[in-house]
Amino acid sequence: MVKLVRALGLMSGTSLDGIDVAMIETDGEAVVHRGAAMTFPYTPAMRRQLADALADARLITSRDQRPGMLAATEHELTELHAAAVSAFCRKQGIPRKSVGVVGFHGQTVLHRPEQKLTVQLGLGPLLSELIALPVVYDLRAADVEAGGQGAPLVPVYHRALSGRLDQRPLAVLNIGGVANVTWIGPGGALIAFDTGPGNALLDDWMMRHTRVPCDMDGAIAATGRVHEDVVRFYISHSFFSTPPPKSLDRQAFFWDLVEGLSVADGAATLTALTVEAIARSREFMPDQPALWVVCGGGRKNRTLMSGLAGRVENAVVPAEAVGFDGDSLEAEAWAYLAVRALSHRPITYPGTTGAPYPMTGGKVAGQKAAFDAASVVERN
Repeated sequence: MVKLVRALGLMSGTSLDGIDVAMIETDGEAVVHRGAAMTFPYTPAMRRQLADALADARLITSRDQRPGMLAATEHELTELHAAAVSAFCRKQGIPRKSVGVVGFHGQTVLHRPEQKLTVQLGLGPLLSELIALPVVYDLRAADVEAGGQGAPLVPVYHRALSGRLDQRPLAVLNIGGVANVTWIGPGGALIAFDTGPGNALLDDWMMRHTRVPCDMDGAIAATGRVHEDVVRFYISHSFFSTPPPKSLDRQAFFWDLVEGLSVADGAATLTALTVEAIARSREFMPDQPALWVVCGGGRKNRTLMSGLAGRVENAVVPAEAVGFDGDSLEAEAWAYLAVRALSHRPITYPGTTGAPYPMTGGKVAGQKAAFDAASVVERN
């Protein structure tokens, strides 16, 4: 008989798309039973507000500062997450009291690990009060304070979830606002790092020029011409030649280098940049992956996926091809990390974030007794 914890994960991350909610049952180790998942998109007004908040976040010099509109946005964002939890439990028929813990990521507005600074908007204590559940939040902070990159944090979940897959080495690639990769070796060794821009530059470009928040299916990029000189200029940045561990702020790069190009050429060039950055990440892997599993919004961009398939060895498949959910995987991971954090198990490692040693992390709001008592599910 295995005792599992029912946990919810809330992910908004670096993209400006919305809130992903996912439920899992797990022992915090190798056993993971994936449950329901839903996405609650941000309204256009909230997307604009978050874009403005990103600009205000550039003024932050310590984790507790909330200049400009950040304080008001953080409060509103927390209320949106609480509403998402309530709607999820209601629509899925899940008694809220059966949930043991909620892993709360929040909206990343600044990530400067070289300054020991990472900021995710979201008030853990307020969320816990609103949903009457224990909440684990600020999961990146301890790692950054110890000198780690604070990202990526999902690799330990990638390893747990992919235990039934035979292909090794395996690369699990997440293409969100920023792209990151987890390399899983034959013995379970982990190497992980941000590869470079994911969807952020392309999404911002499309929003500015078309008022549509993304290049749906990569259709616009497919009609454009890649300006290879621009891609080379981007790739000449020292980030791409720096060995891991390394992570990237969403605003580390801008699309100013494609300003003046047609909408289609700009989209094609920024898509090619994401592909090239991922392809170059292979030089930091001990062996080439036998399989690339792609999750996040980028897997829906056909131009990006075909470009990647043409640049790397072996198969490139969307997460669904191996039984994962490419939309909910990171939310699931935050649920898994919350369970590990509450039981004081490591969530970051020297090979994933550059932490000095395997570290746990996170802050807890609410009564841990709910985790200890109401959340246990027994399975044979």
